[in-house]
This record gives sequence, C-alpha cells and structure tokens, in this order.
Amino acid sequence: MAAARTEFKGGSRGRGPGSRFRAVGRALRLPVTGTARGIRKATHAHGAGESGLGKLIELHGVNGAGDVMITVALASTVFFSVPTDEARGRVALYLAITMAPFTLLAPVIGPLLDRLPHGRRAAMAVAMGARALLALVLSGAVVSGSIGMYPAALGVLVASKAYGVVRSAVVPRLLPPGFSLVKANSRVTLCGLLATGVAAPVAAGLQQVGPRWPLYGAFVIFIAGTVLSFTLPPKVDSARGEDRALLAADERHLHGPHRRPVKRPGLRTVGPAVTHALAANAAIRCLTGFLIFFLAFLLRVHPLSGQSAAVSLGIVGVAAGAGNALGTAVGAWLRSRAPEVIIVTVVAVVLGAAVTAAVFFSTVLVACLAAVAGFAQALAKLSLDALIQRDVPEQVRTSAFARSETLLQVSWVLGGAVGIVLPLSGTLGLSVAAAIIAAGWLTTVRGLIDSARRGGRARPRVA
Repeated sequence: MAAARTEFKGGSRGRGPGSRFRAVGRALRLPVTGTARGIRKATHAHGAGESGLGKLIELHGVNGAGDVMITVALASTVFFSVPTDEARGRVALYLAITMAPFTLLAPVIGPLLDRLPHGRRAAMAVAMGARALLALVLSGAVVSGSIGMYPAALGVLVASKAYGVVRSAVVPRLLPPGFSLVKANSRVTLCGLLATGVAAPVAAGLQQVGPRWPLYGAFVIFIAGTVLSFTLPPKVDSARGEDRALLAADERHLHGPHRRPVKRPGLRTVGPAVTHALAANAAIRCLTGFLIFFLAFLLRVHPLSGQSAAVSLGIVGVAAGAGNALGTAVGAWLRSRAPEVIIVTVVAVVLGAAVTAAVFFSTVLVACLAAVAGFAQALAKLSLDALIQRDVPEQVRTSAFARSETLLQVSWVLGGAVGIVLPLSGTLGLSVAAAIIAAGWLTTVRGLIDSARRGGRARPRVA
C-alpha cells in the first residue's frame, strides 16, 4: 500500500506543473537546438570536424552575417534615405573617402599579413573585434550624420578584407584527408552565402526598428566571431615550410634575379596558368563591382517594368545571390576538373550575357546578367583556387592565396568606381560591362587554353 502511494505520488509529481513547464521549455528550445545540431552536423561532415575546417566554415558564416548587418545599415543611410541625385553624390563621397584609400591599402594587406604567419588566429580575431568596435562607432554616426561615418566604414572595409585574405591562407592548412581545395573553399563560401541570406532580412527588420539596431546586431555577431577565431586548431598558426610568392608569369624570373644561392628560397613565378586565371577573375570582379553600383542607381531612376525601385533592386540582388550559390555548388561538384577550360567557358558565357543585355535591354535580361555574373564569379574563383593548388608549391601556396585575394578586391573597387560615374543609360552601361569582361577574356583565353592542352605539366620551380 505504501509502495502504491509512493508510486502514485511520484506519478502525480511527474505530471505536476513543473514537469509541464520543463516539457514546454524543451519544446521551445527544440527548434534552436535542433537547428544548431543540424548546422554542426553539416559543417563537420566528411572529416571537416576533425581537421578543424568545420570551425572555419562556421566562422565564415558569422563573418558573412556580421558584414551584411553593417551593409544594410550603411546602404539605408547613404543610399535609400535620400533622393536619387543626392544619393549619387553621397555614394560618390563614400567611394572617395573609403574606397579610394582602400585601393591604396589593399595591396599592402596581403604582404603585411604574409609576414605574420604565426598569428593567423589572432589576426582573424583582431579583424572581427575591430569590426565590432567600429559597428558601435557607426551606430552613433548614422544617426548624427557626422563625417566620422566614413573613416569608420573604411576601417570596417579594411578589416573585412584582411579577414578574407587570412581566411584564404588558412584553408589549405585545414583540408581533411581526400578533400580538394576547391571543395573546401566551396563549402566555406556556401556557408557564408547562406548566413548572409538568413541575416539580410533580420537586418532589414532591425532597420525598421531604428538605424542603430543592425549595427548593434553586427556588434554582437562580431564579438562571437572574435571568440570563435581562437577555437581554430593551433596548426592554423604554423608556418612550417612556407615562403612568400611573387605573382609573375615571366620565365626569366625563374633564374635571373637569384642565380646565386639565397638564404631564404622562394617561388620566383606562380606560372602562366595561375596569372592568366587571376587576370580573368579580376575582370569578373571588376564587372560585379561595376554592376552593383551602376544597377543600384539605374534601377532607382528606371525600375524594372511594372515594379518599384526597391522591388527591382531586390529582384536583381536575389538573382545575383542565386547565381553565386549555384556557381559554388557546381564548383564543388566539378572539383578541379580542367579549371582552365571552366574559366574560359564561364567568362565567355558572361560576356555573351552582357552583350545580349546591352543590345536587347530588358527586365529579364538584366536579372539574367546579374545571375550569370554571380555564377561566373563563384565558379571562376573556385577554378583559380584549383590552379593554385595544382601549380603552386606548398611552401608558397598560402602566400599566393593572400596576394591573389587582395588583387581581386582591388579589381572590385575599380569596377565600382566606373559604375558610379557613368550616365544612367542602360544600353551604355551594359556596353561598358561587356567591354570590361571582353578585355579580360581576350587577354587570357589563349594562355588558359594552351595551359589546358599541356595539362598543367609545365609547373614552376622553386629557386
């Protein structure tokens, strides 16, 4: 009888209010914990968890989410909050104060970080922490409209690109067994795109609350990124066997400058395949920078047929993002098969899309060009990664990644500068876009095809 009473009491206790509250709490936590477990399972799959690549993938997602928070806050302040004519002047001022100095600083970022191979985790943490503090500075500047917004934005830009350079140098150190560099980079990039897509509407919602709130969100995200940077494996900071790379394809650099033995051997050339691929990628980056700024103003004045300016910009932005994600997925599937042919093909495709959009300017063709440009940028960059993995010796591979990434960022800035100064004529602007990509394709197609025919056998040597 006592046992029965005890059992009854225990059963009553299990069905009491406390038990129900715990059950409700578990039910409320399930979407969050279940999502977190799903993300962790995806990022750590196929050995990425053991090698440390999974943590880098998650860190890059945090980076993308924080960057889009700041982008939404600045775009709303500089671009959307004023009439088109005034917005163009403010964006031009933004370019002059932030992008122009960045064009001078960007070539220094790669070589400077290349001299700090033992502190990569600290460098990534500093890049995250700096953006967290600058987000707080910007939160005051966007409300007051003070000139301090511009140097703070420049600091965010420099820190973001410094993170990108270090991240490119870190990936080869974290490859799981059997992983190609293209597949690893595609996973990292795809996670960043997904995080950006999730964070963008959240940032837009915070913007409706107040102009400061997306920047407060960025502060929290970048603080988390600062902590996550130090969770990367210690081998990230190892520089064993590394040296600096010179981005040159001239065969005379193989032996000319250093015929005598040197104390610190280094790569004298990364080979013609890599430099031609880098030039083609620079043309695509220049095109995407141009399209972002040119179409932003063109669609404010001349929206897509039957759509408002905001919807028009949204359509083009979604098309570009979808194309970029598709290119990343296709790159992971293709792995490193004939990267020279892939680059030649995608640049030819985006050239055809630009010419078609310039001749038959229409709503559908503008969206298609944005999607094709995003696709080409993602796939061409992954193919460049494959060429660096194939043709650049391991001891200078991280240096080659750092320097190539810096050059691509400078190309994007230059393309944006061209887009901001052109008259708002769709046919004229897309003709310039076609000319940009044509210059890159015509100057690299022969070298890339010759390299593909040789099968990458003619590889550079270390002095």
